[in-house]
Amino acid sequence: MIAIVGGGPGGLTLARILHLHGIAPVVYERDASGDARSQGSMLDLHTETGQAALRAAGLEREFLAAARREGQDLRMLDHTGTLLLQEDTPDDAPMLRPEIDRADLRDLLLGSIPAQTVRWGSAFTHAEAQPGGGYVLHFADGSTATCDLLVGADGANSRVRPLLTSAEPTYTGKCLVQSAIHDADRTQPELAAMVGRGNLWVFGPDRLLGGQRNGNGTISVSISIQGPPDLDSATATDLPDGWAPQFRRLLAACDEPFVVRPAYILPIGMTWPRRSGVTLLGDAAHLMPSVGEGANQAMLDAAELGRAIAAHPDDLDAALEQYEPAMFARTAATAEMSAEVAELMTGPDAAQKVLRFFGAVG
Repeated sequence: MIAIVGGGPGGLTLARILHLHGIAPVVYERDASGDARSQGSMLDLHTETGQAALRAAGLEREFLAAARREGQDLRMLDHTGTLLLQEDTPDDAPMLRPEIDRADLRDLLLGSIPAQTVRWGSAFTHAEAQPGGGYVLHFADGSTATCDLLVGADGANSRVRPLLTSAEPTYTGKCLVQSAIHDADRTQPELAAMVGRGNLWVFGPDRLLGGQRNGNGTISVSISIQGPPDLDSATATDLPDGWAPQFRRLLAACDEPFVVRPAYILPIGMTWPRRSGVTLLGDAAHLMPSVGEGANQAMLDAAELGRAIAAHPDDLDAALEQYEPAMFARTAATAEMSAEVAELMTGPDAAQKVLRFFGAVG
């Protein structure tokens, strides 16, 4: 039996691809149900990674029907309100990086696998290797399960990872402070118009303010700022002098408490010696700066691992030998690129660096 710990985009994509190949995994997910909590804001799935995984999963048509082409729109301003860059997506533009609500993506994946695949309310705590191979899984409620292959798709704070490496995430020195405005077109039409159909980036001397249109009418609002991991949200949301009043109104209109999310990363190029019966995918394997690659890489990991297992259903170690080296090489390069992009978005000259990246200035 194949056990997948974690029911995020990576874990569910793997479950779907295995299901297509006649393999019945079990996904252990700590959430009580598929709608137990908010899934967060939008994801932009890239043609060569996240969308490639959905093609392998036979879900491309369903994804394109749910995705928002206009979510690719981008507006960049400085903190005084000066427009620096505006990119509007034509109605016939290719769906290179369309946005999809995380909840819609999860529903799409959940609807593509048998209902019994996911064991909800299963908070994994640890696993023990069995003498004859495979693992005994332990859960917070005292229950146990056994598997031949354990796949850790359980994110940044993975509890499967210690079976393979002692590496732990380190703090980047940056926090993301997040909230939202619900039903924004009705409740805050002026602010909704300012954010537009896609993403709004506002560059200040010491922080980046973001607004993102969700498909359900919500606008996600965030601030990226340097500070300690226990940063008080008021430090981020109390904009210094010089910020235009509309940005203060954007923050004041948020109708959820601001949540501080410290940003952590794993060492770039992290690997581990192959171990029989266990592997990782997604943030559990290669937590990198959050610049739009995390879910995409997790889903591509899932597609590649699923194909490897399908090619070697009776020799799971051979499947890991096919999957892991290629995943290590691919994600190390992506993590390097993500670190470079994160650096572009940091510092008092971030706006000019990003404009140069987009080719908007010489």
